[in-house]
Amino acid sequence: PLQISSEMAFAIASKASSSAVRCQAPARSGVKAQAALQSWLPGSERPAHLKGDMPGDFGFDPLGLGKDPKALKWYQQAELIHARLAMTAAAGIVLPGLATKTGVVSIPQWYEAGEVYNNSEGAIPFATLALVQFFLTHFVEVKRWKDFENPGGQGEAGTFFGLESSLAGKELSYPGGPFDPLNLSKDEAALADFKLKEIKNGRVAMLAMLGFFAQYKATGKGPIDNLFAHLADPWHTTFCDNGVSLPFL
Repeated sequence: PLQISSEMAFAIASKASSSAVRCQAPARSGVKAQAALQSWLPGSERPAHLKGDMPGDFGFDPLGLGKDPKALKWYQQAELIHARLAMTAAAGIVLPGLATKTGVVSIPQWYEAGEVYNNSEGAIPFATLALVQFFLTHFVEVKRWKDFENPGGQGEAGTFFGLESSLAGKELSYPGGPFDPLNLSKDEAALADFKLKEIKNGRVAMLAMLGFFAQYKATGKGPIDNLFAHLADPWHTTFCDNGVSLPFL
């Protein structure tokens, strides 16, 4: 009978084990890559044009609006800007409302603030404010559009009164520089995480703003007043009882 030494048996077993590990490695990598592409609806098939390379891409495009690569890029930028505006607006509604409700300050509700200011002594006329805002917003939006058409072009010399370096940015819609005073974007891994958190919170804020508008239409109050009224009588002060949300009740 063939005699095999213990050393030879160990060498054969080790080689077989390492070969098995090498064969299994691609499978594990494939599983990890597949798991990284999360879906908004577990089990659903992701659209082919959504490759998971954008912050907050969970494969949601039921109407196929992003099949055109240029349109997809623009939709991404539009969502990001609206998300930032919504977060700013939501904070501007909730925080003053909470501070007023708790007696810290007295600030008009968001739906009354414009009228209160216009009727105050020394107020700048509304037409003047609207005109100034139009030109300033137009300037910023044109600069943003130009940057969309030619990424990084707004950082070229002669495009902004010698201050171009502050507009160069790290990438489209992520300016960095003076807009990142804490230098949080220095770490690429941390920046990717911040991008994801930003768009997630921005989407929540956009839904919140829609809720604020609907709330005011239904109750004539702001979100903080509605919240306190609900907490005071949670069983009888709900969206079912305002007579608008569910008119058939």
